[in-house]
Amino acid sequence: MREPMARYPSLDERVVFVTGGGGGIGAALVKAFHHQGARVAFVDIDDAASQTLCRDLEAQTGRAPDYHRCDIRDIAALQAVIDQVSERHGPIRTLINNAANDDRHDWRDVSVDYWDERMSLNLRPMFFSSQAVAERMAQAGGGSIINFGSISVRLALGNLPTYVTAKSAVHGLTRSLARDLGEQNIRVNTVVPGCIMTERQLDKWIGPEDEARIQQHQCLKVRLAPEHVAPMVLFLAADDSAQLTGQEFPVDAGWG
Repeated sequence: MREPMARYPSLDERVVFVTGGGGGIGAALVKAFHHQGARVAFVDIDDAASQTLCRDLEAQTGRAPDYHRCDIRDIAALQAVIDQVSERHGPIRTLINNAANDDRHDWRDVSVDYWDERMSLNLRPMFFSSQAVAERMAQAGGGSIINFGSISVRLALGNLPTYVTAKSAVHGLTRSLARDLGEQNIRVNTVVPGCIMTERQLDKWIGPEDEARIQQHQCLKVRLAPEHVAPMVLFLAADDSAQLTGQEFPVDAGWG
């Protein structure tokens, strides 16, 4: 990973919590905040990838991020981890709700159980993690909550009805919480990635022809990588963005 384009002094020693930090965009965020000097804690269910990430960062910097295995569909477990992180490191000042699953599915095959399970992963944890950090964040003087949306909402992509529905709701959640938490100096924003070429996307869905088609739609003819999303999230976490809340910030090379 390249060094971040900018250094943010306000992120030094700041406690940052990332969901889905073991791979893809989440891992890029863990690396970026770690290199800023933040105290980074993250949850994931991929032990191997998460532990490798921690070892690599410790080898590079002499310290490791704080990894906790947690299935975020279990809200009690997620909130318990947030409590542990707060007790160990201090109040979480930056919450990044990144974790999601965009498995393709046919709308005709969706059952009530499948619908509920997808919402329990792609939407519900964002609210309850925000609820869990808000009081201590406010007592510490405020902070930043960054929710992840998706370009799929703007493009009306098919074969993803539960995912697109959940990601549409993220925008409403962001705006509502921005209003409710603003008086406590807590900012809430949405980052909307474009088609990011993670290992998962390339392994499961995106081949050379798909990638060529994607670049035809993008204004910038670049291959978007997880590292391209991190600078936007760093900025929204830092004090430099202190007057920004309730907004959506695309990182899509001009497609959305």
